[in-house]
Amino acid sequence: MPHQSAIDYLRQAISVSKKSREHGNTPFGAILVDSEGTVILEQENIEITQSNCTGHAETTLMEAASQRYSKSFLWNCTLYTTAEPCAMCSGAIYWGNVGKVVYGISEERLLTLTGDNEQNPTFNLPCREVFRKGQKQITVVGPFPELEDEIVAVHEGYWK
Repeated sequence: MPHQSAIDYLRQAISVSKKSREHGNTPFGAILVDSEGTVILEQENIEITQSNCTGHAETTLMEAASQRYSKSFLWNCTLYTTAEPCAMCSGAIYWGNVGKVVYGISEERLLTLTGDNEQNPTFNLPCREVFRKGQKQITVVGPFPELEDEIVAVHEGYWK
């Protein structure tokens, strides 16, 4: 995957994160791209409530992808996301069978934005570590420092 293509897809995920914030949700976005380079799904975060604690963009995207596509098809797809997938989202990606993940900012960088906000009690557990404990060789690419300012800008003022 050429570096510029990853940047372009991550910018599409950033656009989705902006929509998420405009809709009153946490500012995260993810897209799923097939092996031909076509964006087949996009997902913003959905409202986290007491009855739905799993509304992260990546987990929700994987739920939809798993209903529409076979595991063999998904293995050849790439999930692009504005922030490194948390442990829950990494599990959804693993079980859904997506073979590659590309993220903009690290979970560690995200923690500097969210602090101890109860909406995002961030783990200090990189997705690479979660995937390494499994039985699949999921490729992970990220972070992309050249996109950090664009991603962080969507979060500005949200976590206070």
